[in-house]
Amino acid sequence: MLDNKKQMAVVFMLLSAVAASLLTVGCGRKSEAAADRMENVEAKAMLQGIWADEISESIVFKIEGDTIFYPDRTSRPARFVIIGDTLVMGEARVKYPIVKHTAHLFSFKNPNGDVVRLVKSSAPNDTIAFVHDSPEPMTVSPQKLKTDTVVVYGGERYHCYIAVNPTTYKVVRTSYNNDGVKVENVYYDNIIHVSVYHGTRQLYSRDFTKQMYSRLVPETFLRRAVLGHMEFGKVDARGFHFNSTICIPDGDSCYLLDTQITFDGEMSMELIEY
Repeated sequence: MLDNKKQMAVVFMLLSAVAASLLTVGCGRKSEAAADRMENVEAKAMLQGIWADEISESIVFKIEGDTIFYPDRTSRPARFVIIGDTLVMGEARVKYPIVKHTAHLFSFKNPNGDVVRLVKSSAPNDTIAFVHDSPEPMTVSPQKLKTDTVVVYGGERYHCYIAVNPTTYKVVRTSYNNDGVKVENVYYDNIIHVSVYHGTRQLYSRDFTKQMYSRLVPETFLRRAVLGHMEFGKVDARGFHFNSTICIPDGDSCYLLDTQITFDGEMSMELIEY
């Protein structure tokens, strides 16, 4: 049998071998992970320029440096990197597997799995579409920004006044263009003023924002939505009812709410439908 010193020496050698093996495996994994994160600089350099749809010849985007610009004045530029054979865009890191990439052809798969084929444009006039580098937000407002409504209830005459005021508060809507590329459009939110008068006496006056409806509308929806408009609905024993809409810009998703103002000037809200 080995004495205690020899036994300890053998154990030490075995532990050292195991530690070295684990260190080698760990370093190998770190090296692989680092390689996965390494950007394909050559591929990015080949992407510089304006790219158009191969079939329709419509301009899809321009790549300059590490940024993608869109011809749509309402779409925000997006940062991108190329990791291996994948185009990775935006803060959400949406991934587009690259199918083929040459100096004049760029083919990739969109999130739906469709293959998008783009060709590099050489038409000098195409640069005109990118004279803007910052998006121009759009307003989402009804056709009538101001309305006056006179109503009679219980033999008394009342006057309801509504004014829609576009703000500089920006709302970003994420969507996908015809090629399945993610774009972010920018819109201005609204503040809506409502006043109710009984003759010359003011019963109620206030500016409404979408945040005032946070009890009835989820926060995740509010962040992506705008206060579209308010319109007078009816007057009854409970008071004056105004139909309010909070919607995703250019979308079908809306919350319809009843904003009620009593004859004593008290305000309450109810959800009508979603």
